[in-house]
Amino acid sequence: MAAPPVLVLFLLVVMAAGGGAGPAWDAAGYLLYCPCMGRFGNQAEHFLGALAFARSLNRTLAVPPWIEYRHHRPPYTNLHVPYTEHFRLEPLLQYHRVISLEEFMEELAPVHWPPGKRVAYCFEAAAQRSADKSTCPMKDGNPFGPFWDQFQVNFDKSELFKGISFSSAYKDHWIQRFSPSEHPVLALPGAPAQFPVLEEHRPLQKYMVWSDEMVKKGEAYIHSLLVRPYVGIHLRIGSDWKNACNMLKDGTAGPHFMASPQCVGYDRSAAVPLTMDMCLPDLKEIKRALKLWVKKTEAKSVYIATDSEPYTTEIQQFFQGKVKVVSLQPEVPQIDLYVLGQSDHFIGNCVSSFTAFVKRERDVHGKPSSFFGMDHPPRLRDEF
Repeated sequence: MAAPPVLVLFLLVVMAAGGGAGPAWDAAGYLLYCPCMGRFGNQAEHFLGALAFARSLNRTLAVPPWIEYRHHRPPYTNLHVPYTEHFRLEPLLQYHRVISLEEFMEELAPVHWPPGKRVAYCFEAAAQRSADKSTCPMKDGNPFGPFWDQFQVNFDKSELFKGISFSSAYKDHWIQRFSPSEHPVLALPGAPAQFPVLEEHRPLQKYMVWSDEMVKKGEAYIHSLLVRPYVGIHLRIGSDWKNACNMLKDGTAGPHFMASPQCVGYDRSAAVPLTMDMCLPDLKEIKRALKLWVKKTEAKSVYIATDSEPYTTEIQQFFQGKVKVVSLQPEVPQIDLYVLGQSDHFIGNCVSSFTAFVKRERDVHGKPSSFFGMDHPPRLRDEF
């Protein structure tokens, strides 16, 4: 007996969806990139821009692993950490179609993007760096080479472009120039995004939801080490940062410096001045800001996240032992980000993309934040 038409239709849909045998191929195409600029804070800003770009082109984003630079401790090389180790993939689907790059390479690439058909896409200017001036430098140096090597990817040919950017204004140009039927997989050497993150992409932070494992670890640290209310602070005061902030002193950097639009404003013509206190707060400024917010929040403890000297002793003495001061300096920096995100008040570094991650997350949840050198930041023009 023939199956009823409805059942046939249902079976076809199940088969098209892979019938539980893995993800179905998306005929609208895929977007792949290497998160090859900077550490986690920068990679996160680029990720939000790449997510928006994938949606504007209506391509599924193959979410790359984070690149962690472990050059001072084992394994003394780059670690590639799956997105899902720190965050959940499902909430991203509320905004747009995604698949982890690991799943794409394992389940889809062998059939749909096999060796011999792997095309690289890059700006003509980038290809100028290659010997023949016409090959995309997809695997030149670190972290580019190791990133693609983890998936055993080599590129077979290059498609060059110019006269377009990753701005939404060029959406139609991209779709016409690289139709998914002829260019199913758009693989780029870097993120199709700007740094710092564009103001209109900041709200996408709400789709970056911590994994259950990260929540469990973060909450365990908060409950065992801290007493609420607590103030979380991010001290970016290492030697590399001192050198960067000196560019403010000698005038080679203006108000828009790295992640500073988050506090001076995105409009260059109306940006407030960027001061040394905002870029590289000294102990005096750290104490001043802490005194203000510890008093306002009636904080019982202070959590310090830092890349260098935490000033734990000095801050403890400053509060005469009445406030508990904790600095964990965890192996995994995302623990710091989680604990800072959950604080009752957060004081960050205006120029740092690490701070920017915490600030965006707190803005999403309506939690208060300030910066060293700026107690009352302006509200940004976004939809939080």
